Amino acid sequence: MPRKKQKVTKSSRRSFTSEFREEAVQMLLDGHTACSIVDRLGLSGPNILYRWKREQLLRSGPVASSLEARVHELEVELRRTQRERDVLKKALAIFGRNE
Repeated sequence: MPRKKQKVTKSSRRSFTSEFREEAVQMLLDGHTACSIVDRLGLSGPNILYRWKREQLLRSGPVASSLEARVHELEVELRRTQRERDVLKKALAIFGRNE
């Protein structure tokens, strides 16, 4: 059975307080996935969350931008070291069998 499409008018759009937006962005910065935050808070999708994050970083100024860049660098380094650890674990397992 086809569903009727609802027209979205200006008055039917939800509005969120700045506190709600800041808390949602803080959850994202704390390491929660965007999809889990969207599900918990009942948002329409992750794009709105990323837009709020971008707006908050722009309002915060260059300090927040530099911190965001540093976090990104550290995440890249963490993934690299995790790959190295996995390779070393495999090597240890291979050489440990020969003893």
